[in-house]
Amino acid sequence: MRYLDHAATTAVRPEARDAMAPFLDDAFGNPSGLHGVAQRAKNALEEARERAAELIGAERPFEVVFTGGGTEADNLAIAGAALADGRRGGIVTTHIEHEAVLETAAFCERLGCSVRRVGVDGLGRVDAATVAAAVGDDTSVVSV
Repeated sequence: MRYLDHAATTAVRPEARDAMAPFLDDAFGNPSGLHGVAQRAKNALEEARERAAELIGAERPFEVVFTGGGTEADNLAIAGAALADGRRGGIVTTHIEHEAVLETAAFCERLGCSVRRVGVDGLGRVDAATVAAAVGDDTSVVSV
């Protein structure tokens, strides 16, 4: 089989599948629950958060946020940064980003954020100098 849509979703690596197997079969509890199965899931989730924090150099594990998917992550990152503390920060993006990015940028724009959309060339490439020129003192997020 030839699968050409890995940007949307992709197969799980065998190592990841093996690590997840106990939580798909036996320890499938809601990590917010109080019973034993839930606590086992919570402990595994927090251990994963600590490992991820270490891998990316986060100062504290709570800085790592797991989401249910890419759209939720885009929404949280873009709106969270642009609208934090009541600000209306600027957003720099392109016209060819994923719909989740474009819709969240448009939402923030309706709330008063500035959104600068940089163009791409005929091959869909973004010029780094053009992006840098679009960044201003108010910029909170760059998504390209």
